[in-house]
Amino acid sequence: MSATTNFSQNLNLWGVLSVSKRIINAHSRHFLALSVVFLIPLSFSLIVYPTLQNTFFESNSIVSKPSLFISLSYTDAQPTKTQFLLPLFYALFVLLLALFAVATITYSTFHGFYGRPVKLVSSFKSTLYSFLPLLSTFIVSQILLASFGGLLAFVLALIYRSLGLDLSSGSKYSVGFLFLAGIIVGLFVITMQLSWTLGFVVAVVESKWGYEPLRRSSYLLRGMNGVALSMLLLYGSAIGLLAWGCSTSVANAGHASGLMSWAFVLQTVVSSGFITLLMLHNVAANVVLYMYCKALHGELAFEIAEEFACEYVSLPFDYEKVPHVVSIVQV
Repeated sequence: MSATTNFSQNLNLWGVLSVSKRIINAHSRHFLALSVVFLIPLSFSLIVYPTLQNTFFESNSIVSKPSLFISLSYTDAQPTKTQFLLPLFYALFVLLLALFAVATITYSTFHGFYGRPVKLVSSFKSTLYSFLPLLSTFIVSQILLASFGGLLAFVLALIYRSLGLDLSSGSKYSVGFLFLAGIIVGLFVITMQLSWTLGFVVAVVESKWGYEPLRRSSYLLRGMNGVALSMLLLYGSAIGLLAWGCSTSVANAGHASGLMSWAFVLQTVVSSGFITLLMLHNVAANVVLYMYCKALHGELAFEIAEEFACEYVSLPFDYEKVPHVVSIVQV
């Protein structure tokens, strides 16, 4: 059996974004429910947490010490146990929400790509099978990133020391070297994240664990690195800048008018909505990119042949039928 595909003209950023948008629009209520359960709390916490953290730390750093005539106040410089636990619990909360969101949205987008029925209960049940693969993939990726990043930083530190540079002297060579080192580290992180773009999708769809989804992602992205890089820069910069800008704006509104003011609430709700929308489309676009990469490697046609068992199969991306036809020719 051989397979031919005639949608190579859509193997670009616009093709991935348009197909993912159509899948979401075809099951708008379903993805809205998933966003309300997972993405909105995640977006809300990203915006509000810096303000709440600053408010909490400021209230706990000022300690009143009464005396006979007046009440003296001083700043407690030593962090308390709560100040250590709060960021830890918040990081755990964000991690769990993110993994559940990726698991359910990836599952739904994958089935929506094939035109299968998408049910909310089935999406929730999928977390039982995909949570541990996702968690193991995340842990392995962070270990690898920290290990290689630490090794790169160590090598750069040795080079810096061997050159005899001294930052305290304010030498332009020292500043230039540090700037160059920052660029190298940034490119390293982007390269690693780029090769692992499809890691979570592979963990959910193919039920692979640990390092295997990362290796599989690197293989599938051969020939599609440009599209993956465009998506990484588009969604990464958009979500990052929006979260940073909104958290700063919300923090200013909270300090100026209080946490219960209409300005604070309105900015938080609007900002959370935009970030939620970007996150939803980011996860869905990764699934579509995964399917396109499989088609590019000749894997998708065989799956469709087994799925529908007919000679000519039209990929039902949505109700309007995206004009991408995969022809299965039997020899």
